[in-house]
Amino acid sequence: MLDLEPATNNMAELIRGVADDQLQASTPCPDMSLGDLIDHVGGLSLAFTAAASKTSLDGDMGPRADVSQVEPSWRTFIPERLAALAQAWRKDGAWEGFTQAGGVDMPGDVAGLVTLDEVIVHGWDIAAASGQEFTCPPHLLEAAYEFLQASVAENPQGTPGLFDAPVPVADDAPLEDRVIGLTGRDPAWASARR
Repeated sequence: MLDLEPATNNMAELIRGVADDQLQASTPCPDMSLGDLIDHVGGLSLAFTAAASKTSLDGDMGPRADVSQVEPSWRTFIPERLAALAQAWRKDGAWEGFTQAGGVDMPGDVAGLVTLDEVIVHGWDIAAASGQEFTCPPHLLEAAYEFLQASVAENPQGTPGLFDAPVPVADDAPLEDRVIGLTGRDPAWASARR
């Protein structure tokens, strides 16, 4: 069991640091503006909190990506959702048994790693798009890296709807860059925009 709180806290700080005039900014996710991505994070926080507690979401509460749906209080309620997400994955049984996320049944430990991956990678996306610094503890990056390596081994050309084919990154590159490269993102994306 991993404590997701350091990653969710980092993402919450990044979200609070996004300026209103940045919501239309491009992101490493080709079809999403920064506002779309923030909306997506709000929904995935609910979806993966439900996955941890083995409950279902009501109606249209899952992840979407639509800046027009971002509520004015997003800098408050999305960090609150992220805190609840971390808390849910600390509870007994969250990493055990089976659960569902995004309509896919999966073991609890896999769902926990998917959650970690979503928080780390989209945290990096938000940091890159908004010009903020991304940080994540090495042990969480290592867990995400191992998870992503296994995913790439099964789907070397990417996972439709999740990741593009991996971007080549040097074996001696920082762990953060190697994680990001496995998701099909170019670790140099942010610096290329400057």
